[in-house]
Amino acid sequence: MSLTNIIRPIFCLREQQLARYADRSEALQQKVLGRLLHAARHTQWGEAHGYAETKGYSEFARLTPLSTYEELKGSIERMRHGERNILWPGQVRWFAKSSGTTNDKSKFIPVSPQGLHDTHFAGGRDAVVWYLRNNPQSQLFDGRALILGGSHAPNYSLPHSLVGDLSAILIENINPLVNLIRVPKKETALLSDFELKRDRIAREAIKKNVTNLSGVPSWMLSVLTRVMEISGAQHLQDVWPNLEVFFHGGVAFTPYREQYRRLITSERMHYMETYNASEGFFGLQDDPSDPAMSLMLDYGVFYEFIPMEEFGTEHPTVLPLWEIETGRNYAMVISTSSGLWRYIIGDTVRFTSLRPYKFIITGRTKSFINAFGEELIVDNAEKGLAAACQQTGAQVLEYTAAPVYMDAGAKCRHQWLVEFSQPPADTEAFAEALDAALQRINSDYEAKRFKDITLQRLELVVARTGLFHDWMKERGKLGGQHKVPRLSNNRQHIEALLEMNH
Repeated sequence: MSLTNIIRPIFCLREQQLARYADRSEALQQKVLGRLLHAARHTQWGEAHGYAETKGYSEFARLTPLSTYEELKGSIERMRHGERNILWPGQVRWFAKSSGTTNDKSKFIPVSPQGLHDTHFAGGRDAVVWYLRNNPQSQLFDGRALILGGSHAPNYSLPHSLVGDLSAILIENINPLVNLIRVPKKETALLSDFELKRDRIAREAIKKNVTNLSGVPSWMLSVLTRVMEISGAQHLQDVWPNLEVFFHGGVAFTPYREQYRRLITSERMHYMETYNASEGFFGLQDDPSDPAMSLMLDYGVFYEFIPMEEFGTEHPTVLPLWEIETGRNYAMVISTSSGLWRYIIGDTVRFTSLRPYKFIITGRTKSFINAFGEELIVDNAEKGLAAACQQTGAQVLEYTAAPVYMDAGAKCRHQWLVEFSQPPADTEAFAEALDAALQRINSDYEAKRFKDITLQRLELVVARTGLFHDWMKERGKLGGQHKVPRLSNNRQHIEALLEMNH
């Protein structure tokens, strides 16, 4: 008998609970908040903010300030050194390494045992629930799951405490039974050398009956390219004829969609987007015909939202889920069962539906490039340019940068268009210096640049004198507070500039 048919009824029970989302959203979120406050009432944070006596959302919002990583960093560092009951009960031993902030190369997001199980693992379970509902003929569990993971390392000298990619934390803590239906083996999945890992994953998986893929589109494409190289096959279904779904997240899938369609031409192939970040698991695409994701309401996450027109103001309006509107852009704020309290995650969303709550990710609260998971922010760019200028004697007048998405060989890069007031004697040396500086400043960029496997060295294009002035003038944006967009996750601005540059 099919293993999928045996397992399917277990997931059907959860499907009935998910059906409550449309009618019980506020009650579910209020219940989550109550659980969080009760659990944290005797922590140092909870005692400082009166959680033992806090009743309901209004009081919680009044007593708890909005927070960023910089404001929680001191508490997180104490947790990393082994202190207990700081932001969350007990000792937190796992920390997900994420891209840095203005002041730091990396962030270290606490991941408690509760956060693992009631949020991250719950999201993986529900992805399967909705996929099986939408695909009654699926044989998902009759083959292997190819799951990509990162790596981890010791956290200071604290015994049994590790810091690393969220995916590595999930693999390290996953139910041993899952290892019976996944590939590659754990030792391979946690390798830090991606070039070696990619080759080993391909060789371990190529002879297995892989039915599903899970991972970041850019990294997965690199692995699948290696599978094709080794197998010599024309299409991926020639290697894995029962492949049926790719659960993807981490970066936008749009730039990769056509490449996957060329690689996998089978009509039975499906794609399902997930919104799983270091800070929590927030959304799932439950309808393959609708790009919007359902907000997961009964995990260990309580949501709030700041209208983007007020973001950055001294006293912005902060709304609970039941007060938001469709069609508006919001910055997302979360409180979680890993000890993040009214934490501004940095993502922006827009809701397309309220019954149930469905949304799309619209970007970041800051200018950025995150086409391949590198999360490059303007502060990284400014520091990198300053270092390159110091090294080469150049002076930068204006600049912008955008991604060049992967070609058929799974190669990609950042393209920088720079107008110099004092050009470097050697533009290649400037590009090398900038690329090296960005790797020193941003750990995610450094990881994606590792051995040129996925992200190639940046491309530098020298702008003619006056290019940015002419472009801003043409758009009617000279003077005032109008600014040249420094980083963009799409090529709209840079293509217009490059056309004028010729």
